[in-house]
Amino acid sequence: MGQSYDAVIVGAGFSGLYMLHRLRQQGLTARVFEAGTGVGGTWYWNRYPGARVDIESQEYSYSFSPELDAEWVWSERYASQPELLKYLNHVADRFGLRDGIQFETRVTAAHFDEASNRWTVTTDRGETVTARYCVMATGVLSVPNEPAFPGQDSFQGPSWHTGRWPHEGVDFAGQRVAVIGTGSSAIQSIPQIAAQADHVTIFQRTPNFSVPAHNGPPDPAVVADWAANREQYRREARETGFGIRMVDGRETLAWDEDEATRRAVYEARWQVGGFALLGAYGDLTSDLDANATAVAFVADKIRGIVKDPATAEKLVPKTFPIGAKRLCVDTGYYDTFNRDNVSLVDLNDEPLVEIVPTGVRTSAATYEADAIVYAIGFDAMTGALGKIDIRGRGGAVLKDAWAAGPRTYLGLMVAGFPNLFIVTGPGSPSVLCNMAVAIEQHVEWISDCIAWMGQRQLGAIEATEAAQDEWVAHVNEVAEPTIFPHANSWYLGANVPGKPRVFMPYIGGFPVYRDKCNEVAAAGYQGFALTSDARL
Repeated sequence: MGQSYDAVIVGAGFSGLYMLHRLRQQGLTARVFEAGTGVGGTWYWNRYPGARVDIESQEYSYSFSPELDAEWVWSERYASQPELLKYLNHVADRFGLRDGIQFETRVTAAHFDEASNRWTVTTDRGETVTARYCVMATGVLSVPNEPAFPGQDSFQGPSWHTGRWPHEGVDFAGQRVAVIGTGSSAIQSIPQIAAQADHVTIFQRTPNFSVPAHNGPPDPAVVADWAANREQYRREARETGFGIRMVDGRETLAWDEDEATRRAVYEARWQVGGFALLGAYGDLTSDLDANATAVAFVADKIRGIVKDPATAEKLVPKTFPIGAKRLCVDTGYYDTFNRDNVSLVDLNDEPLVEIVPTGVRTSAATYEADAIVYAIGFDAMTGALGKIDIRGRGGAVLKDAWAAGPRTYLGLMVAGFPNLFIVTGPGSPSVLCNMAVAIEQHVEWISDCIAWMGQRQLGAIEATEAAQDEWVAHVNEVAEPTIFPHANSWYLGANVPGKPRVFMPYIGGFPVYRDKCNEVAAAGYQGFALTSDARL
């Protein structure tokens, strides 16, 4: 048997880095295993052209260290992937975390031993370590949704998935490029690719709503205001439903104001950019009719930007409410369709039949291409955990336990899997929240729980079936009356063939969720089964 630790952490992104820092502060030993060659998680893997965060930089950052917060200066309102990666490398160095991370190592199995209350973790290097606790900081968007198109192996040119972009980049100069997909990564990358390529053909199955970022250097006045009021603004962000202060949700309902006023409110928020639009009215995520007013506004914006009426109409989403899928934030996406070297193929009119050696064949035509970009998203929320052979009490296999959809208590733990923690797991706000806010809350709860266990010489903690059942029912009950079940989104796993369709994140709001977590902890971890261990 190999090295022994208090905790093993899987993943060295935002979650894994902070988890390691917290556990070390508590005097515990921890080892991070990371598949990549460096830190960064999402921002290590997603290097496609135009990749950047969709939340303003100063809000999408750690708040646990005022010194870190004060010393880091962002160069853009919405940080790009290279800058976010630089930031996370700075964090790793500033807090001396690198020596606790083993890179180029993928965890293949984690098995719980009931006799010792310890996890045995195996890697693809053939090594085995043990730990009291296992923390899955694997990320919710870390496993690409693999392309499975007929004939794709016959394509004679290069192809790439946006989630596995070459570190050295790709030069599209003079090439005919086929982009399959129009989700967030496509919406960010298409303007960049079109600026280089000879021609870009975009294959769209479902159009998505996108709003402008109005990105650029941060306003010095905003930077100064943030510096002067940092603590207050961080607190305000944590008190919003989505953990994003800039959304600034109004309690006013859409029908409380006339159409002219509504359009003026939407216009003002369109000019602000980003997710601000979703905070225009308090009922946009709960009332389909109210939501339709925002849909009409954005549809008119698309029609006003895209010059060809037929193309504009294809780009207007008509099958789901705005916000039911994650709202995309772009720089020049709709304008790109006014370029002479860009064309749109609607796969509802002419379904994709197969990939051929020279390009993409639909039911209507063959589109020649020198390169293909698969922008088809991720196996979200559960994909990374499904890749690991995780076995809990009695040899129970997590993948089997989740065969009908993921079940957790608070998105943090799973019944039958003691001492296994998940950061921003299914059943937590996670992707319906500012991930930086959600991650810090989870990491702090987990580390506090581990400290509490140690103080009481407890050997194991796990969610009870009853608490888990009650929480899963609550997550579904809260989601049911909202707009979110009205879209076939990756929130439900609808983008992955064969994946159970279950609404995975918690939509009850970050403050409500945080308070529930605090209440559970204050009550001695109510809803969890605790096992003592005299050997501790």
